[in-house]
Amino acid sequence: MKLLEERILKDGTVLGKDVLKVDNFLNHQIDPVLMQELGNAFADYFADRNITKILTVETSGIAPAVFAGLALGVPVVFARKHKSLTLTDNLYCASVYSFTKNTTNEIAISKNFLSSEDHVLLIDDFLANGQAATGLIDICQQAEASIAGIGIVIEKSFQRGRQELEAQGFDILSLARIRAFENGIVQFVEEEGSR
Repeated sequence: MKLLEERILKDGTVLGKDVLKVDNFLNHQIDPVLMQELGNAFADYFADRNITKILTVETSGIAPAVFAGLALGVPVVFARKHKSLTLTDNLYCASVYSFTKNTTNEIAISKNFLSSEDHVLLIDDFLANGQAATGLIDICQQAEASIAGIGIVIEKSFQRGRQELEAQGFDILSLARIRAFENGIVQFVEEEGSR
């Protein structure tokens, strides 16, 4: 998606060899106009999949997931990372390692919001090693929900996440695919019909 790539080049900051800071429009401050475009792109691609719910992980996946949910007309459920007085039992849980934060979080979704009747679209802000997606897949498997596909805002294609998820048979749409960070500059995957 050219619009997203342009925004990454304009406002993204490369930190080291494998971290991209996009807090100007996605991870801290949110650009709702851009999020609506992202949500529409996910909805267009997955429109024929009979999706009943969208799942994401708090917090940075929520904005693109909500706009995709709005475009598809389906609820959005986000996995909570933090314990809450109101979310204590009757849960689907999975452990997710965060590369950027160097921590492991237990994510949880109430069993009230996911069932075997659901056909789910997973959406997340980044795909690197695939840990967040794997955690959401685990939760869907616990609920016996089927997975329609995986929508990713920014993929770091030089890391193994896509390959591992595709090997499991998942259809992945990444709106921006990064090939490398070279001298602090983002290099995108250049391919015809890039997904």
